[in-house]
Amino acid sequence: MGIGRFAFTPLLPMMLADGVVNLPTASWLASANYLGYLVGALLCTLQPWAWRRFGPLPPLRFTLLVRTGLVATCVLTLGMALHWPAAWTLLRFAAGVASALVFVYTSGWCLGQLARLGVPAMGAVIYTGPGAGIVLSGLAASGMVAWHWTAAAGWLVFGLLAAVLTALVWPVLAPRHELPAPAAPPPGSAGMQGRHGAAEVATLTLAYGLAGFGYIITATFLPVIARQSLPGSAWLDMFWPLFGLGVIAGALIASRMRTSLDLRLLLAACYAVQALGIGVGLFSPSLAGFALGSLLLGLPFTAITFFAMQEVRRIRPQAPAALMGLLTALYGLGQIVGPPLAAAMLARAATPAAGFTLSLEIAAAALVLGALAFAAMARLWPVRPAAPAQA
Repeated sequence: MGIGRFAFTPLLPMMLADGVVNLPTASWLASANYLGYLVGALLCTLQPWAWRRFGPLPPLRFTLLVRTGLVATCVLTLGMALHWPAAWTLLRFAAGVASALVFVYTSGWCLGQLARLGVPAMGAVIYTGPGAGIVLSGLAASGMVAWHWTAAAGWLVFGLLAAVLTALVWPVLAPRHELPAPAAPPPGSAGMQGRHGAAEVATLTLAYGLAGFGYIITATFLPVIARQSLPGSAWLDMFWPLFGLGVIAGALIASRMRTSLDLRLLLAACYAVQALGIGVGLFSPSLAGFALGSLLLGLPFTAITFFAMQEVRRIRPQAPAALMGLLTALYGLGQIVGPPLAAAMLARAATPAAGFTLSLEIAAAALVLGALAFAAMARLWPVRPAAPAQA
């Protein structure tokens, strides 16, 4: 996931240096990937309909779906090494679809299995994976820049790295590792709807969508922004791996959190930390500012996803995948909006630095709004003790 979704970020300065893209084109390539992520997430929301029509997803079909998505990620990443700019938009779009399908189904499967095993907090550990992919790709890209490699060579290396990681995880995604799935509740049953109304679900979905918009401008253009603020610095390519290290650390911290805490308040705190990370880079565009800002932006990145998916399982315990898909779709929509907004700000600003600054200020404000929304949810819809299980 870290390579399939984010390899574009560390390779973007190389693509700009090679002259194969410019910033407006790069913005649309990024948005194509996020549009694919949105489409893949929307496909996941069809699961309840498919479940009613065809029955629960059997282990063989689940593993086939996830394995296909992983192979597609490798092939589509390798395809970006071809000097065929007309196909790049389609390749990035398809990579986004594959990423969303793998993310939603693997997240739901892992969280469900760990919940049955009585260790739900361990689910945060799986979200160290994207951070590891970001660190690996970021460090590899820094070496490529030092050795004056082309962006095409970088895409080739990342595709091969994704293939190695896929081979490592392949045996785990076997039908024999699937635990029996619970029976699907009938449509409209209390098991699916419970006591959580449409307003609560809508607020959760919109707030999660703001996270997608809030981080994506930095996550897409961080190396480019750093190069404009610190031209000639030897540390320019280290900020993206620092972001990845923050992602890993944040996921591990989330796995140690007490499960009795209100997840909405944890989400509000995560949004505030990300907004602070953007603010640090804006108010102190220095080596220390970018380093601290990258860590702060990365720390809550997958923790936000973990807490949100856990919240989905709380309010839709019998059928979480559809709501997971809906949240992921809104997150994807937020990602789609970010790069074109940055491109528009760059086109209208007097300097690229001014355009990026305004874009990042808007992103930070969105994160603050999301934090306020989660705080309001905790007050309007307090967590109630679970009802005793029926014999």
